[in-house]
Amino acid sequence: YRLHSGHTLSTEQLRHALHLTVNKHPSLHTSLHFDIQKNQLMQRVITHEDKNNNLFSVIETTYETDEQLNEVLHDEKRNPHLFDLAQGLVFRCHLLYYKQISSNDLLCDQDLLIFNCHHALFDLSSMNIFLHDLNQAYSTDQLLYDDNTNLRYLDCKYKYYFCISLF
Repeated sequence: YRLHSGHTLSTEQLRHALHLTVNKHPSLHTSLHFDIQKNQLMQRVITHEDKNNNLFSVIETTYETDEQLNEVLHDEKRNPHLFDLAQGLVFRCHLLYYKQISSNDLLCDQDLLIFNCHHALFDLSSMNIFLHDLNQAYSTDQLLYDDNTNLRYLDCKYKYYFCISLF
C-alpha cells in the first residue's frame, strides 16, 4: 500500500494497531506442523507467553530505484523463509521507506506498507476483515471482539492441500 500524496501514517500507531489486530485473530498467530505419528496436520494458537510478545514481525528497509522496489516486492512474494509455520510466525509487515528510514516515525507518500501473510492461514477473502480491523484499531486504538468479524481458519480442502505441499 502506498499513502496518498501529502498524507502520513504513524508507524508507532500502526505497530499498536497491528498488535491489536493480530491478537484478535488466532489464525494470524497459529503454528502448523505435520504430526507423522498421527498422520495429521496439527495447529496450535501461539500466545504472548509462548512468543514473548512477538506474534508477528515488522521489518524496515529503504529503496531508491524501481529496480530495488521490485526486488523487495518479489522477495516478499516468493521467499519461503519469511515465515516460520512451526513457530506461528505467519504474518509480517514490511515498512519500505523511500531513500531513508523516517526519524519521526512517519510513513510518507513515497513510502510503502506491505502486509504479508502465509497462504496456509490467510486467504484473499480474509483481507477485507483484516483491513477493516486494522483501520478501526489505528483510528480508535481499540477493536471489537465479535465472532462475526473474526478471521476463519481455512477449510479442510486447503489444509489437505497444504499437507500435500509439505512433501
